[in-house]
Amino acid sequence: MTVTRALQQPCTGGGGPVVPTTPLVAFLERVQETALDTFGESEKNLDPKLYVDFSLKSNLSTTIGAFDKLPRNENGLVPAPDLQEFIEKWFGGAGDDLVYAEPVDFVPEPEGFLPKVVNPEVRAWALEVHSLWKNLTRKVSGSVLDRPDLHTLLPLPEPVVIPGSRFREVYYWDSYWIIRGLLASKMHETAKSIVINLISLVETYGYVLNGARAYYTNRSEPPLLSAMVHAIYNRTGDMELVKKALPALLKEYQFWNSGIHKVTIEDGEANNHILSRYYAKWNKPRPESSTIDRAHASKFSGDSEKEQLYRKVASTAESGWDFSTRWMRNISDFTTLSTTSILPVDLNVFLLGMELDIAFLAKVVGDNATSKSFLVASTARKQAINTVFWNEEKGQWLDYWINNGTTCEESHTWQAWNQNHNVYASNYAPLWIDLFNSDISLVEKVRQSLQSSGLVCAAGVSTSTINSGEQWLVKVQVTLACFVISTVHNRFSRIRTTRDFPNGWAPLQHMIVEGLVRSGSQEARSMAQDIAVRWIRTNYVAYKETGAMHEKYNVEKCGASGGGGEYKSQTGFGWSNGVVLAFLEEFGWPKDLKIDCQ
Repeated sequence: MTVTRALQQPCTGGGGPVVPTTPLVAFLERVQETALDTFGESEKNLDPKLYVDFSLKSNLSTTIGAFDKLPRNENGLVPAPDLQEFIEKWFGGAGDDLVYAEPVDFVPEPEGFLPKVVNPEVRAWALEVHSLWKNLTRKVSGSVLDRPDLHTLLPLPEPVVIPGSRFREVYYWDSYWIIRGLLASKMHETAKSIVINLISLVETYGYVLNGARAYYTNRSEPPLLSAMVHAIYNRTGDMELVKKALPALLKEYQFWNSGIHKVTIEDGEANNHILSRYYAKWNKPRPESSTIDRAHASKFSGDSEKEQLYRKVASTAESGWDFSTRWMRNISDFTTLSTTSILPVDLNVFLLGMELDIAFLAKVVGDNATSKSFLVASTARKQAINTVFWNEEKGQWLDYWINNGTTCEESHTWQAWNQNHNVYASNYAPLWIDLFNSDISLVEKVRQSLQSSGLVCAAGVSTSTINSGEQWLVKVQVTLACFVISTVHNRFSRIRTTRDFPNGWAPLQHMIVEGLVRSGSQEARSMAQDIAVRWIRTNYVAYKETGAMHEKYNVEKCGASGGGGEYKSQTGFGWSNGVVLAFLEEFGWPKDLKIDCQ
């Protein structure tokens, strides 16, 4: 029998609550749509996000008045010279509201930097990666602090480290791996400043935003703030940071464990298990990808269906896995995204980690009652993860599908067939948590499962075993990496996922490798080191060939960057830098081990 009860936060039209956008964001979406229509045929690699990152030179009403007076041709389009002149006159450049900041704790070669790296070639490269922190450090400009109404960038109190390229602001879960790299680089103050910025977002909005932009206020990202605080405390013993962070962590924990995020699963013995899901507070096109989302939704005629798709798209962005077949009922049809109907293994692993972190940090400051409470919560979540996700036959934890993620129903009866049997790297995320990796027999079973899963490739761990290829039909005009709705053309073009085979992503490499290492099993450590060596090697070769670190890599081929998705592969790149440095700190690189592709 399925048990139902009312959500703490009542559902509204479109399947849940909505955080309103700002007038500035709404206007910049209009500019985005006009620009993509105007420049679509001639401008290569046009990125929709560019336009919602503009800042205004004058107040909004004056700018809107000037925009509305732009001439239009017989097709209703603004001529390109007129639009270009308008943009140059009325807007500041995207990214101009963040200015370069010299990291206070950067030195070219920190004392005690990567002592296990003895190969001179690898050490020289590691120092180059270390130096990239200077390139990626910014601070919010005074203009944002003086006139926040003219900017979509949100004011933050401390310097930031950005991922790179089009990601010209702070992002939530990226920041964890950036911090891990900063700690390897001995840049403790810069790491702390990132955490203080994220705490400020929790204090303002009740949760850490996907990114520090006004158009991201409707969703979060994988919750790793507690892991950042824990990692910094372990290196520095910074008690003041812990005291500052704890109230924010408690507030964030409430966000993820109540209302629309909370789901109850009743098992066969009538025991209730509380788990969480991704569920964005949004039911319209994402402003940074408005034209793309509208193109997908054009399949539907009704507003309700479109709103449901928009919420699922935004919820997928909240997962950090935008976009993967993992979230689709039909892996060949993007519009079957069902993220709000899925209980994800990794989200609940992150929340288990949060419970353990809060228990630890509360004990550090002497709050034993809170510490004990969160230890109890962690025990319950571990049981829930094993009951709902674990599959003994496969030796993996599998995502669980609930009946309908767009209604107020939050309690469901567990059924074996609701587990998603496709293989994703996230199926192994529980290894990252000591409550799981301390069980040697379990680790061995999971290690063997990973070894035979098809995920471990020549250059690292693939995100999935599904090659979605070019199979999602969208009626949309395409100019290279730009997807533009066209009122004139009626072509069908195909969009590839970014999160499926053969793409590999630094965070997933790190979670799996670190989990295997923490287990204490020699067999597990050997496998972890093998994966780390493959990943370091592909990062190195790609860097030498391109002069850049990449957002993602093709794990089929050593030295190849990844591809697919809404935008071209980005460089910089925060979390890739961080994971390489963390791996080199853990494993080093012996003098006689080749770094080139074998």
